[in-house]
Amino acid sequence: MRRPRRLVTFLFWCGASFVTLFPIYWMFVISAKSRADLFGRPSLIIDSLNWANYAATLSDPTFQLYMLNSIIVATCNSLLVTVLALLATYALSRFPMAGKENIFFWTITNRMAPPAVFLLPLFLLYTQAFTIGDWKLYDTRIGLILLYCVFNLPFAIWILRGIIDAIPKELDEAAMVDGASLWQILTRVILPVARPGFAVTAILTWVFAWNEYLFAATLTSVHARTITTGLAEFVTVTGTNWGLMAATAMLTLIPAVVFLGLVQRHIVAGLTFGAVKE
Repeated sequence: MRRPRRLVTFLFWCGASFVTLFPIYWMFVISAKSRADLFGRPSLIIDSLNWANYAATLSDPTFQLYMLNSIIVATCNSLLVTVLALLATYALSRFPMAGKENIFFWTITNRMAPPAVFLLPLFLLYTQAFTIGDWKLYDTRIGLILLYCVFNLPFAIWILRGIIDAIPKELDEAAMVDGASLWQILTRVILPVARPGFAVTAILTWVFAWNEYLFAATLTSVHARTITTGLAEFVTVTGTNWGLMAATAMLTLIPAVVFLGLVQRHIVAGLTFGAVKE
């Protein structure tokens, strides 16, 4: 009975892996073909690798700017959101507060409405209300970082809530007896124990900020555009440069893969941390 079950499980995960990885492979095939081969006879096999698309993309100053913007915005947003979420969750979890559950529910309501609902008000705020002389939030990295914090912070708070609640309060009390301050308790007691959940929160908020397109396309024009908006620029009225678009898309996967590789050992532990509570 175990062998057929294992075989079915193995085949299922093989099929799921194929469905997940085949689009990436097909994108690599497109990126490694010349324009003549691309519009010739379709083939899933690469006869010869053509790195011209990658060389053209890497040498493009616009691509370098867009990639730098994405890395800065996603990384700063992830760090800011995880730190603020840790402070907010610890305060709501440990300190007595009237209407605590209502506060938690109110924070998640920001994620319930579709992002397009906030598009017009945010555009008016960024182009008119938040403009002081030459200083403005429109088409700036700090503008995107703060905006992504508004939408990612409630999600991060709800992830860390179960993790902080699963840490016994006796640890805090024991640290207070030893003379530790609140900041020392947070950094030396809570943070080391909750490190897996902290890593998961960081990677998820980083991915959300990295993949976001709607706000980045609307609230930026030249200087702060991200790599996701840059992919849309390959679609023009004269046609679509599929080879360069595929090469750019493949290159955008590299930072995400590197970031995931750095925190992958914490992902499984962080997702299951706090799932069982005595």
